[in-house]
Amino acid sequence: MKNSCCSLKVALLGLILIIPGIANAKVTEFQLENGLKLLIKEDHRAPIVVTQVWYKVGGSYEHDGITGISHALEHMMFKGTEKFPNGEFSRIISENGGSDNAFTGPDYTAYFQTLEKSRLETSFELESDRMRFLTLPKDEFVKEIEVVKEERRWRTEDKPQSYLYEVAMATAFQTSPYRFPVIGWMQDLDNMTIEDLSAWYQKWYAPNNATLVVAGDVNPEEVFKMAKKYFGPLPEGETIALKSLEEVEQKGIKHVTVKRPAELPYLMMAFKTPVIKPGSEKKENFDWEPYALEVLAGILDGGSSARIASRLVRGSEVAAGASAGYRMVSRLDNLFIMSGTPSKDKTIKELEAALRNEIKDLQNNLVTKEELQRVKAQVISSDVYEKDSVFYQAMILGTLETVGLSWRLADIYVDSVKAVTAEQVMAVAKKYLVDERLTIAELDPLPMDGQVRRPRGGNPHAR
Repeated sequence: MKNSCCSLKVALLGLILIIPGIANAKVTEFQLENGLKLLIKEDHRAPIVVTQVWYKVGGSYEHDGITGISHALEHMMFKGTEKFPNGEFSRIISENGGSDNAFTGPDYTAYFQTLEKSRLETSFELESDRMRFLTLPKDEFVKEIEVVKEERRWRTEDKPQSYLYEVAMATAFQTSPYRFPVIGWMQDLDNMTIEDLSAWYQKWYAPNNATLVVAGDVNPEEVFKMAKKYFGPLPEGETIALKSLEEVEQKGIKHVTVKRPAELPYLMMAFKTPVIKPGSEKKENFDWEPYALEVLAGILDGGSSARIASRLVRGSEVAAGASAGYRMVSRLDNLFIMSGTPSKDKTIKELEAALRNEIKDLQNNLVTKEELQRVKAQVISSDVYEKDSVFYQAMILGTLETVGLSWRLADIYVDSVKAVTAEQVMAVAKKYLVDERLTIAELDPLPMDGQVRRPRGGNPHAR
């Protein structure tokens, strides 16, 4: 397995959706008789093709006692089938001049390959085989779960800010499964068995719980025929009815302090906020609030001229660094997060007060026309050239479909952002950035012991 997929930035999906030519480009949709959805995005600029298989299962599908099982299974998906033994998948992809990897998030698990266009059939043959015929050898699991545990140590337990984020999520959410870390609690990893993984695989890995995304220099009808050949014979799995997972109403501020060896203190302020809901691509169901929250995040943290950078980092110098972020695309309601590190001569409380003042300003005063225009232009144009890739085109389609939205949502993103008014920004600030929705998490640094862990290997791709 490879180790690069952690660089993927699904949290920036809002910026990705607006790449020129993507929103208006043709997407062809098919569905096989066994329930597999197929989305094909043509891009003939280069003779390459990206294949992504998205499963509707991730950390938010888990429960106490089995946290991290989706990510652990992702690791085991590279350990072979009867037809393609352990190590053969990646070897064959590499032999064909391609690359492959996978990632697990709260709402999905995805597997992908990038190949020269004539090698698409190779990808289909491999992915269709492991969709239903994984062998899950126990001896490989015993070794791989240790890799996963080391990944947890390296990515979370040895990184104070990451550890604080994990604790903050577990504190903010009471009933929502977003309280579970994607990589899992260490106790659950210690107790996990190959039988657990086998049952999880049988339950969720089936064509009727997956979306196959193909983007690149392809012909949709030919791709469809190829998909029918390889994925069509696969038996569908059971239909799983998901229970309601709505978070209970919060009644006041939640506060948690974490003492951890660290060089600097760190503050997180997390407000519960809504996300885009299914069907919102239709005019009659349109909800402007997520787009207003997206613009609000840009006003606070949309580059060097945004309010946090200009007022708190360079202006008052209360923050050595700070940020604001909002994830408008997820399966369940999520968080608007403001975070930062106080300057050397400032305290956590002073930083919190400064961030609260910025919120109060947004609640009481309309942003200027010039500021609103700047933020919109930045959101619409940001990282265009970096994100203008076949891979990210596929990412957009797969993410939207797998969290329960429609890929057609991309078509309205630009216009929806452009339509946001200063009054709407003020309205969502008043409604959602309030104490009744707030969780405050503080990192209280302990002296460093001078020892820094290093990963021993594996595939650090739980996100």
